[in-house]
Amino acid sequence: MHIAFSGGTTPALFFDSLARQEEDPATRTDWNRIHIWWVDERCVPHDHPDSNYRLTHNHLLCLLNPGHLHVHPILNNPPDEECKRYTDEMRTITATPEGFPEFDHIFLGMGEDGHTASIFPDRMDLLSTDALFAAVTHPVTGQSRVTMTGKTILSAKRVSFLITGASKASVIKKILLHEEEAVKYPAFHIAAGHTDIDWYLDESAALLIKHLCHG
Repeated sequence: MHIAFSGGTTPALFFDSLARQEEDPATRTDWNRIHIWWVDERCVPHDHPDSNYRLTHNHLLCLLNPGHLHVHPILNNPPDEECKRYTDEMRTITATPEGFPEFDHIFLGMGEDGHTASIFPDRMDLLSTDALFAAVTHPVTGQSRVTMTGKTILSAKRVSFLITGASKASVIKKILLHEEEAVKYPAFHIAAGHTDIDWYLDESAALLIKHLCHG
């Protein structure tokens, strides 16, 4: 089984929830069967506060049995070089020498600008590229990143958005109601392009679409 995690504040809450499940044998996950990948990563060392790997490690991985984990972090190499290395590793481990690997589950977040993974509104080309991963630059901070591309995400069996915060409520409303302005958001194209999408929102993020929410 192959899954991919994102970084950010919301995934930290998700990882904490998964870690609590490990305390109960009845809800414990068989991590031996799971290969863990990352949707995107900031080009920083793994001990850097901005590292998505560091976030996942501190909130989840360190609480599991490290000797039985299949963990595939994105490394702090030059971005273009790391895209090739990570793609080669993924093709080998997933036994997908051509085309796009079929992940069992990909977990995504979303920014206030409607970006998901590190596919920002100024890089809509990454939704249709045939590359599995791409080097990108954050449009505001200039930070270098490596990101999974749109076709890689859309090839997954299941995709879940984990989103919190009132600052994202307006974008969520536009995406879920297919408003005209939604087409400028990368997250809209991922949501519209996949048949098995789950949305996990806190009350603040769902503020403007409560009539659509269940549970």
